Amino acid sequence: MAKSASESVPERTFQHQNSLPPLPVPTLDGSLNKYLDAVRPFASDGEFKATLDIVEKFKDGVGKELHQKLLQRAGARRNWLEEWWLDTAYLEVRVPSQLNVNFGGPAPYLEHFWPPAEGTSLQRTSVITWHTLQYWDLLRTERLAPQKANQTPMDMDQFRMLFCTCKVPGVKKDTIRNYFKTESEGPCPSHLVVMCRGRMFTFDALFDGRILTPPEILRQLSYVKQRCDGESEGDGVSALTSDDRTRWAKAREHLISIDPHNKTILETIQSSLFVISLDETKPYSTPENYTNLTVAALTGDPTIRWGDKSYNSISFSDGTFGSTCDHAPYDAMVLVSMCWYLDEQVRATEGKWKGSDAVRRMPPPEELLFTVDEKVVGDINHAKRQYLESTQNLQIVCYAFTAFGKTAIKQKKLHPDTFVQLAMQLAYYKLHHKPGSCYETATTRRFYHGRTETMRPCTQEAVDWCKAMMDPASDVKARRRAMLSAFDKHNNLMSEAQEGKGFDRHLLGLYLIAKEEGRPTPELFADPLYSRRYGLIYSIQVYF
Repeated sequence: MAKSASESVPERTFQHQNSLPPLPVPTLDGSLNKYLDAVRPFASDGEFKATLDIVEKFKDGVGKELHQKLLQRAGARRNWLEEWWLDTAYLEVRVPSQLNVNFGGPAPYLEHFWPPAEGTSLQRTSVITWHTLQYWDLLRTERLAPQKANQTPMDMDQFRMLFCTCKVPGVKKDTIRNYFKTESEGPCPSHLVVMCRGRMFTFDALFDGRILTPPEILRQLSYVKQRCDGESEGDGVSALTSDDRTRWAKAREHLISIDPHNKTILETIQSSLFVISLDETKPYSTPENYTNLTVAALTGDPTIRWGDKSYNSISFSDGTFGSTCDHAPYDAMVLVSMCWYLDEQVRATEGKWKGSDAVRRMPPPEELLFTVDEKVVGDINHAKRQYLESTQNLQIVCYAFTAFGKTAIKQKKLHPDTFVQLAMQLAYYKLHHKPGSCYETATTRRFYHGRTETMRPCTQEAVDWCKAMMDPASDVKARRRAMLSAFDKHNNLMSEAQEGKGFDRHLLGLYLIAKEEGRPTPELFADPLYSRRYGLIYSIQVYF
């Protein structure tokens, strides 16, 4: 990870993009064999035999035709999955994004120099905003080192989506607007949007071509806070972004229809670098228990979060931080990379600004005032109501495991990710006495515009190990053999998924070709065992 944040690198951020290989199409036999392997832990002997017959029929019939068409598609583009995945996983989804699609969580600064403390919020926000702007500048000037896996360059396209990016709702399908440009490509928006007590303000992060310093950012934030504290709350238009996508799309159309200036404001928000949310909540948390902070970040006030923005930086009034991000334009590792950089900068500077306190004369933030009518107010109230009702159905806990870490696991010559995944399998088996269907993300970023493949941790080998651990008659040697077998299977599947040899996205592609051609749904995808396999009980993402 360290190389991803170097400020002096011989390689430019996006220089390998044109040389990345295209996303491959796995073999049909390989994908179907992996699929059978994946469903085996959840099937009775009779069910598995029926599924085996369906798979054989699919392989020799319609599956072969669909696979050939997929190969033709792959021959005409560098990433046959990219548009399909964006549409089916994100843009065509109609449920509200904020509680169903978006990701985010707590920032770790409270573990060292920024523990919860009254009266620190704006000062800390000015510092972390400055560091975030430095990261934007690294991207814009292409001084952020391209990430690599074992010296193999990885696709960096998703990093273009971190700033100046926003999802825009559509009645049937959303779109993504990306305004980011590198320095060599031309001008790039440089303004920020600040939300506080249902109101919105904007100011430029550059003055005379230079990034504002923390004291200058602090002055702008203080202006916003003083205005909001001394005046009434705003209309909370941003709550509309928390509604069902089609309702939000129609509400947006109406908002634009009543005043053309509303469209200008929307474009200001969409093109902004990112949103700073000044949240009055005090979600006191500790390095051992992040639950309150996580809950506040993921389910907090919808009137001060723009749910469609690629990055909302949330500043709580006790000096702690969180984030919420739209998932459509990029995956979590992009945010993890930036947050790692930010945490390193806070540590290196002890959370303080050590430069000049001088503040240049510059315009104050401008308030973004929507024109609203009774319908807009009603739409806002509906959005807030459904959002708050939805939060009642969520249970969120976030604890830190501190007994040991990846170093201790590696000393045993075990892979930390596999260790955690199998530990979760065993925990679930102990609780429920049955296998738990699980989804783990495998990156395919070694390919052009690669995003993810699915790795299925609940293998038959994992189940056999869980059974051995629960069997009093099983001795340590037998349990160890079963564990190592489960580790090997998991490691191999993960490696193959990262090489573009997973089966989930391949089967999705075959299904979508059949759908686009108006064919009847192939029997494989109507098989109850197929549905059961995809009825996920839990999902685990591990970042090291």
